[in-house]
Amino acid sequence: MKAILYVGHGTRSKKGENEAKAFLQKVMAKVDTPIQEISFLELSSPSIDEGFQRCVERGATEVSVVPILLLTAGHMKHDIPAELAAIQTRHPQIPITLQQAFGVQENILDAIAELVRENVLDLTSEDSILIVGRGSSDPEIHTAFSEIEKGIQERLCVARISSCYLAAAEPKFHDGLEVMLEEATQRVIVIPYLLFSGLLLSEVILWCKKRGPKVIQIDPLSRHKVMEDVVVQIATEGTKHDAILNG
Repeated sequence: MKAILYVGHGTRSKKGENEAKAFLQKVMAKVDTPIQEISFLELSSPSIDEGFQRCVERGATEVSVVPILLLTAGHMKHDIPAELAAIQTRHPQIPITLQQAFGVQENILDAIAELVRENVLDLTSEDSILIVGRGSSDPEIHTAFSEIEKGIQERLCVARISSCYLAAAEPKFHDGLEVMLEEATQRVIVIPYLLFSGLLLSEVILWCKKRGPKVIQIDPLSRHKVMEDVVVQIATEGTKHDAILNG
């Protein structure tokens, strides 16, 4: 019997954890698979190992792992595969398929543009946009954010757009915001490229409030319904480049 194991990042924020679980409950209601479980890579429970064990206890004979990650970086390339490899050695009879992260998709970029327009009804070409990512030491992250910048620029046609990061990459959020404020002639629209609430989003909210009315911060991405659709599609159809751990 097929099972789906969703793997979120995890957070120390109870609000963020509850948001992730509520989001995934909505996804699970749309996916016609008998066994579905939620797990987290770190900081929240249940763990990947615990979630997998629940799948086994419910009769799973194969498990598709769906990472709830926006982009491919260290967690996707190393941490989750390492966890699953250890699990696979304990359950060699159960095939494990690891699906891909969301990646830069046109429908996600469309959703971001809609969130901006909903929050800034009088958006003009003189406004500027700052995209704030979680950050990673993986160089592919910069490539991805260049694509995201280009896609948002094409959709919103603002004066300037740039990206910054909350950890593990440059420029840092505080520096990126200050530079943008110095260069911007009108408002700065801050887009947190994050799915849920959490300590990182709290940092963004705090700094945006400190900088006053010239800075407008947009909601995290999971506020748009299309993000549920993205996960449903991955869960039901898989991805083009699945990594089959056992062979």
